Amino acid sequence: MKKTIVFTGGGTAGHVTPNLALIEKLDRAEWDIHYIGTNGMEKTLVEAVDGVTYHEIESDKLRRYLSVKTLAAPFHVQKGYLQAKKLIKELKPDVVFSKGGYVSVPVVAAAKGKCPILTHESDYTPGLANRIDARFADRVLVTFEDTVPLVKDGKGVHTGTPIRPELYRGTREKALAFTGLSGTRPVLLVTGGSLGAESVNVAVRKALPTLLKTFDVVHLCGKGKVDDGVRYPGYLQYEYIREEMADLFALADIVCSRAGANAVFELLALHKPMLLLPLSGASTRGDQELNAQYFKSKGFAKVLLADEVSPESVANELIALYGEREAYIQTMQSAKGVDGTEAILNLIREAANA
Repeated sequence: MKKTIVFTGGGTAGHVTPNLALIEKLDRAEWDIHYIGTNGMEKTLVEAVDGVTYHEIESDKLRRYLSVKTLAAPFHVQKGYLQAKKLIKELKPDVVFSKGGYVSVPVVAAAKGKCPILTHESDYTPGLANRIDARFADRVLVTFEDTVPLVKDGKGVHTGTPIRPELYRGTREKALAFTGLSGTRPVLLVTGGSLGAESVNVAVRKALPTLLKTFDVVHLCGKGKVDDGVRYPGYLQYEYIREEMADLFALADIVCSRAGANAVFELLALHKPMLLLPLSGASTRGDQELNAQYFKSKGFAKVLLADEVSPESVANELIALYGEREAYIQTMQSAKGVDGTEAILNLIREAANA
């Protein structure tokens, strides 16, 4: 008899792609797979996957500041909770797996007492949604071993993070055909995450006259952030890439990236030397800075904090990174437990059979 699993998580690709990595590994003959999310990015990504039933509910971002949206959020979350409660009653899942993000809160709360609940935290310190989810979860799985002591009630389990299997299947040849690049020059891949990063875009574009002396540059700018006024031979801009992402990773000699946990662990798994430009703790809870400093301490990455970023510093660090790339690759190749996919799947199976 099939087991039923409900996945949840959304708001950014970082809350969805790890779930997709796990879903790809689940045998459809053994699992009835459902996903509960909002009418957001997660819906687009999940509905493209065969064998997964998508259920849409309402929810809202959990904000730390006062605004009209902050005051309205509890009403959306309450409505989402009632919708999720009805779905959980109908689906009768054997296990719920949450990747966090604001949509996960009503789902995890609704599943409490109905089935085992596992939640996964990617970042070095748990975010607000996952701190709430942890109250209802049976186990809190974490990417960084240092995070385990931060999880209350002994629920923390170090697993690593799921890595999308397709990322290992990319080829340089397909990327050259897609981009039209010659393949005779080193390739720098720049990415600011699924939503883009304006400060990264600005710094990189201003550094292009220097960077293009050494590299061909493939720049993933974010939706609506392509600048048609910036045109150079060897410089390519894309809003967002999904199907060809594995091939672009295979093509890249080095990468310039924000420091979201999923992104940096994917780069670590693929042994891609990286310059990390984390979001400032002044505008976020500081998780990206912690992720980046951890990677720097392990010898996996170079880091420029927000107040250190300039076109000159970005160009200089990237050129230095390329010169030192072999040392970074060797260090990354020696890292253990980077891909947590199988460890997490084993815990899911264990919970569903409990």
